[in-house]
Amino acid sequence: MTKPEPVGQIVRIEPGSIADEVELQPGDLLLAVNGAPVADYIAYRFAIADEVVTLQVGRDGECWEIEIEKDEDEDLGIGFAEDVFDGMRRCANQCVFCFEEQMPAGMRPSLSTRDDDFRLSFLHGNFITLTNLRPGEWERILREHLTPLYVSVHATDPEVRRRMMHNRRAGEILPQLRQLGEAGIEVHTQIVLCPGWNDGEVLEQTLDDLAALYPTVISIGIVPVGLTGHRPKGPEVRPVTPADAEAVLATVERRQSELLAKIGTRLIFAADEFYLDTGHPIPPAEAYEGYPQRENGIGLTRIFLDELAAVKRFPAGKGRKITIATGTLAAPQLELLADRLRAAGWQAGVIPVLNRFYGGGVNVAGLLTGQDILVALWGKELGEMVLLPSVVLNTDGVFLDDMTPEQLERELGVKLRFSTGPMEMRSALK
Repeated sequence: MTKPEPVGQIVRIEPGSIADEVELQPGDLLLAVNGAPVADYIAYRFAIADEVVTLQVGRDGECWEIEIEKDEDEDLGIGFAEDVFDGMRRCANQCVFCFEEQMPAGMRPSLSTRDDDFRLSFLHGNFITLTNLRPGEWERILREHLTPLYVSVHATDPEVRRRMMHNRRAGEILPQLRQLGEAGIEVHTQIVLCPGWNDGEVLEQTLDDLAALYPTVISIGIVPVGLTGHRPKGPEVRPVTPADAEAVLATVERRQSELLAKIGTRLIFAADEFYLDTGHPIPPAEAYEGYPQRENGIGLTRIFLDELAAVKRFPAGKGRKITIATGTLAAPQLELLADRLRAAGWQAGVIPVLNRFYGGGVNVAGLLTGQDILVALWGKELGEMVLLPSVVLNTDGVFLDDMTPEQLERELGVKLRFSTGPMEMRSALK
């Protein structure tokens, strides 16, 4: 038997699972399923759906076959290092607003990796552009009915989209969305708003075109362009001003009202930054219709406010001192939490952390580094602990500059606690 190329590195075996019973181990390599290599986690899931499955596994330079009898669609309990085994599909665009192109020098490569992989869109909600799909990949999306997908549209005017993305194929977006709709595939879309490029009449046309594709297009998220202090020279893109944000919100609110009456959904949702930068009230939870673009930063403030309201009582502080640190955008919302803590007897203060690492207009907590938090907190009376939002840590449990929480604790001489919201913060205070 010719040894096939390794395709999937196993990093986790669920205790008590089928994989555990047949003595698979972390570090093993999944070489093939039913005699054929699999390119990604989606293909793996299709391949193991049968009641009898044969795995080819490699360990320490040797390979062997394992035949497994199981219930149809029963999981094997295997976790992989990556969800794509044959290499991530890279972005073929040169977008005028590309955030990955605005990274400081010396960052680890994964932070500047420009992925544009339809498989990660289906599995994890990553936004893709559809400009790099090969014919076979289109056929697979349609055949396997990979729904929903998440698509960055930005503009439906073909020439505007081509200019923004520097890709001649970018103008095909409307026919592509229609093709997905004909196959019954739903699409969440996003518009990165770049003043002077895709606002005003261009935005109105884009919203007209996407709304006309409902129920293929099931949500439209509008987010402001993010510009760092490390943006290379290129086409001029300016940040969204409060006046720009006012115009966007006026458009969104008008269209939400029209669409709700016409098709029963608001369909269009604006990023939290538009509301926070203008002082507009955050819409109620029902206005987000289940938060279809929560991972895009749309509706997180409302979730925070509602969770804070749901916390009826915080533990009594009895004069104990704590510090809350966050990005400058969310700091006013965290002051509401601090007010509740002070009412419960805590000495609670909020310290907004200025993002010096990225510079520019970057003000969200998820892009804070350990070094910037250290600079903001250094030399201050912090009390017995510092509360930080969990989004400051990446999936490896470290800050974006690779500083670990333990390192920051040692530097500050205080305990750190991380939470996703008021409920977890309450638990951290016990």
